[in-house]
Amino acid sequence: MSKRIFSSEEQQRLQHNQNVQRCSEKSITYTSAFKEQAVQQYDTGLTSTEIFKQAGFDLNLIGKHQPKECLRRWRTNGCTDLRGKHTSQKKINANTETDRLKWLEAEVKYLKAENAFLAQLRAKRAE
Repeated sequence: MSKRIFSSEEQQRLQHNQNVQRCSEKSITYTSAFKEQAVQQYDTGLTSTEIFKQAGFDLNLIGKHQPKECLRRWRTNGCTDLRGKHTSQKKINANTETDRLKWLEAEVKYLKAENAFLAQLRAKRAE
């Protein structure tokens, strides 16, 4: 997250953009429609900077690196906003069934190894 602090005037300017769901002094929450549209435009060849400029954002206000970082996060995690949420597992990005299957197989392998390790610890304590 950026260390940028938005003044109340800057927050109001951002709130007037139709692509902003809400804005606090530390963060901007973009609308789901904008996120999805931005990812589609990026996949067709537009740069992240061009997308944000066309959407009416002042890059001097939000930060020059913010568009690139947002698009990276939205393409990696999908268009859901996971910031601030504490999850014990990485979100499954199951775009296809084969991706989901690979992830689940890896999880099973990891859990089996973890169980074997814990069994060894219990055996050593029992000695």
